[in-house]
Amino acid sequence: MSAPPTILVFDSGLGGLTVLREIVRTRPDAHYVYVADDAFFPYGHHGEEEIIARVVPLVGELIARHAPALMVIACNTASTLVMSHLRSAYTLPFVGTVPAIKPACASSKTKRVSVLGTKGTVKREYTRRLIDDFAQGCEVTLVGSAELASLAESALSGNDVRDEDIAAELAPCFVGDGEHRTDAVVLACTHYPLLLDRLTRLAPWPVDWIDPAPAIARRVSDLLGPAGRECDKAGAEMIFTSQRPHTLSQALMPFFGGRVPAQGRVSA
Repeated sequence: MSAPPTILVFDSGLGGLTVLREIVRTRPDAHYVYVADDAFFPYGHHGEEEIIARVVPLVGELIARHAPALMVIACNTASTLVMSHLRSAYTLPFVGTVPAIKPACASSKTKRVSVLGTKGTVKREYTRRLIDDFAQGCEVTLVGSAELASLAESALSGNDVRDEDIAAELAPCFVGDGEHRTDAVVLACTHYPLLLDRLTRLAPWPVDWIDPAPAIARRVSDLLGPAGRECDKAGAEMIFTSQRPHTLSQALMPFFGGRVPAQGRVSA
């Protein structure tokens, strides 16, 4: 029996687990290595050149150590900044994460769409080009949240996060009234689906929440080719670049398809 392919999923923190969850559902035959660059979290607090200088060599080390079949950059900030650098430096297939503006605008009936991301993602030229190319006549509101990613991390870690704090970050997404109000919100940070139940409950009216994770999972599966038989040896690892031990095994298992991720290490 051939060894299961290794898929390496990289994010600044725990948000990429929402992408990992969809990939595992699509490809249960793979071995997964999830890397949270928490020693540098949040990326939004660093300059663009700092992030590029950080991520490109770190990814090279991870590739050398784990020999993945492909790598998923499960972070909007990193994807919009470093993907071209990674593809120039390494021959490995990369799958990135970018704001799902095209499907949101295509499905909007009121033609009012909001993009909820980090401050860095919403101000980036890449995001504005997506709007120029795919708005399809929609009015697109860009909302840069300073705190929502950190709130999501805190909630997943078992800490109390107040509804009021989440609602304050969410409020600018909801624009207009009646038939001309926002009907779709793009989740342009992989951390935000960690709070989806609360986002839905706290929203002033119902909207479609657009999460790119299912599309990313389909792309990964297409690149890998036909799935092999699910194998007991297809395990999982969880790595924090800060070297802190992960103590969230029960909370993490659903993202890894029920597997208990082993503790991995990487220098950072």
